[in-house]
Amino acid sequence: MRYAKTEAGQNAFKQRSSDLSARQRAVFILFDGQRTLADVLKATTGLGIVEADIEDLLTKGFLQPPTPAPQPGPAAVAQAVPDQKTDAQVFTQASRLATQLSAQMGLRGFRLNLAVEAALNNDDLVALLPKLTDALGAEAVRPLKELLGNN
Repeated sequence: MRYAKTEAGQNAFKQRSSDLSARQRAVFILFDGQRTLADVLKATTGLGIVEADIEDLLTKGFLQPPTPAPQPGPAAVAQAVPDQKTDAQVFTQASRLATQLSAQMGLRGFRLNLAVEAALNNDDLVALLPKLTDALGAEAVRPLKELLGNN
């Protein structure tokens, strides 16, 4: 099963809520809607994370199964105008991509992942590009740079 962070979970994480233990905070970062529960548990075995920790995050509403993207109808496709995204849309896509990139580093990228999670706008993500590039390489970060218009 794949899980994704909820808005409530992200808020609790950013506000350092006591509802998230230190272990849960560490594992919460790894849920990106792409990794399976087994992948996350395997990556965090050294931290002592167990399924009960994940169940607690689900019960609190901090994680949820990812919702499939709605398929647009023919009228929506005809009206769609590519390359004209609002800043909010770019930020949403860029923050997801940056989270996925920093999560690839596992626990050694923990601080970088925290910085990505704390980003509030596109400028914050642009400021993190050099650190992401140093950690992952220019080719891995290229899609993020293009999305942010920072070629």
